[in-house]
Amino acid sequence: MNAPLYAAARSSAAGLVDYFARHAATGSSSAAAGAGLPDAATVEALIDAGFWASLQREEGYVPEISLAFLPPERAVRPLMLAASLPLGPRALARLAPAVERPGIHLGVWPEQGELRVWGTTRAIPTFCFVLEVLGPGLLVVKHRVHDDSAKFRNVAVFEGEQVKVLSREDADASDHPDLLKSLLAPESSSATDDSVDVLIRLAVSMRAHKRGGTLLVVPAGTDAWRESIVPPVAYAIEPPFTELTDLVLEDTEEDPLRGHDALGRVVDAVAGLTAVDGATVITDRYEVLGFGVKIRPPQLGCAVRAGPAGRGRPGRIPGRPLHDLRLVAAGGDGARPSRGDVADVRDGPPLRCAARAARAARAARPAHGGR
Repeated sequence: MNAPLYAAARSSAAGLVDYFARHAATGSSSAAAGAGLPDAATVEALIDAGFWASLQREEGYVPEISLAFLPPERAVRPLMLAASLPLGPRALARLAPAVERPGIHLGVWPEQGELRVWGTTRAIPTFCFVLEVLGPGLLVVKHRVHDDSAKFRNVAVFEGEQVKVLSREDADASDHPDLLKSLLAPESSSATDDSVDVLIRLAVSMRAHKRGGTLLVVPAGTDAWRESIVPPVAYAIEPPFTELTDLVLEDTEEDPLRGHDALGRVVDAVAGLTAVDGATVITDRYEVLGFGVKIRPPQLGCAVRAGPAGRGRPGRIPGRPLHDLRLVAAGGDGARPSRGDVADVRDGPPLRCAARAARAARAARPAHGGR
């Protein structure tokens, strides 16, 4: 392998190797073996190739790709190339249009002492080294949180010459609601992995339609939440749409890939409802109750203040506290979602959440079209 020309690749490689080795050692031996942990030279080469590929253009588009350091025999249902390709910027840029959809990774593994792209895969082990190219000079190193989860943990962010290594200890999530705690520190949360996973996937899909949107998650089995909206519901659903509930509860251990694909299609369908003016309402069991909902202006006051996940000053939502509504807001600028995009807005003492979530909650008043 040639020496990398991207200086940040060399300066950060040793630390990333140490991170993956330490965390793989704390996990199961089978997960570590399946991941195939890279050495420093491999990390340098992957980051270097991803960086220079990010500066290429293919038919006028910026490449968006995900590289997974994984042997083909460890992949689940891989798409194998008859002849592997060199890990080079031009080769990666030319492949980018075929693999830019979320969840598709280019598999990379050494062949005769040289890193080669052997094909694509959609399922990878827990501690597999993944490098995602998001834009010109913008890269993220990450790994899957659990084998049966669609969630990833970001480890490091490269932006030009700047490198930020992210630590799970950076955010103290001990006093957050379960939903926000699970996003800041998934392993320490009492929330189920499936519940957090679904909300994250909904937020990502809501961002993808680029129209802005609001999702209200209300308690199942009660109509108390109706006191916080403006009747009637523009597009009420009767009986409630329960396919999302069925997929979350379905046992897909024998074929997790099929389960994730089916869930993704239904998540996209539900997220599409949020593109309509007003909020979409689902229960905490993921039953869809309606969309086009206008939120009633409260009367007393419910405070939301910025915490470790966001930057900003404390804010206050004018009026009465909402009736046990959980707000998930996604902007319409096409930006990728952050952990601050999910907030709990409930009766009781002030909750600590991200500044962006506070802004989203304030924007949910009818004066802004209920968004």
